[in-house]
Amino acid sequence: MTGSFLREPPVSADVRALYDEDLEDDGYVWNVSRLWAHQPGTLKQLFGLMSQAFTPAGLTFRQRGILVTAAASALGDSYCSLAWGGKLGKASDAATAAGVLNGSDAGLTDQEKAMAAWARKVATDPNATTPADIQALRDSGLDDGQIFAITSFVALRLAFSTINDALGAQPDAQLALSVPQEVRAAVTYGRPAAT
Repeated sequence: MTGSFLREPPVSADVRALYDEDLEDDGYVWNVSRLWAHQPGTLKQLFGLMSQAFTPAGLTFRQRGILVTAAASALGDSYCSLAWGGKLGKASDAATAAGVLNGSDAGLTDQEKAMAAWARKVATDPNATTPADIQALRDSGLDDGQIFAITSFVALRLAFSTINDALGAQPDAQLALSVPQEVRAAVTYGRPAAT
């Protein structure tokens, strides 16, 4: 079982490096890694581009977690919602992560709430954004360069999620079991975790 709609590709040196990183970090090979094993170089470049996008904004890990979790949940992507909901839970607490996943944004600062709302708009209907949405981000303390950076970061994360979702990437059983119960309970959409 590959954990997606695609067959697992032959194991090359690049694929082995991708799998070895998962094994070293988590003790198992993620289903999403098995999917991206078809183009590990593309994955590396995409993550490099994501880093290039958020670095100028000076985003903290918590802020990145809020952006990814808000966008992934709005998109209905269970895999990234579980993965980043779990990471956000560690960077804050499980209740805050669950709040971002369910859209209540409990436990967030005003600026973080503005960022989460923006990420959801970018994920669900980017053509519906308005100058008032940008002003809300400015009013929260973000400058135009930071607004561009967070928008680019969210859009690139959505590209990653879209590929995973379209090709059937199923959240790993190990991932689902590793996140707090509040996070698991908040992810009621997307593909179910493997058993």
